[in-house]
Amino acid sequence: MGITKTDTYTDQTLAVASIFKALGHPARIAILEFLAKQTSCICGEIVAELPLSQASISRHLVELKAAGLIQGTISGTSVCYCINETHFPLINTFIQQLQTPTNQSCCS
Repeated sequence: MGITKTDTYTDQTLAVASIFKALGHPARIAILEFLAKQTSCICGEIVAELPLSQASISRHLVELKAAGLIQGTISGTSVCYCINETHFPLINTFIQQLQTPTNQSCCS
């Protein structure tokens, strides 16, 4: 397998790629949808809501947290999660750039 030359990409490009990689699994999308509907941080309710094992959900939560899409606080023996809105402007900017290409006459 070849070596990825990530140093040739901008920090913004790497951040967007990391976010979309984290969003690349339907369970993670379902977790984000569930968290977005909540009015407070959620601890054990994710396992009760989604048809996945505790271990699977924990693994997906780690990926979402590593990408910065969620944040968690430790309270005793449990971790409470909520949406971290910090990266959403970056996602919106990227999508807006895709929606307004600079070369409108290409492939038409």
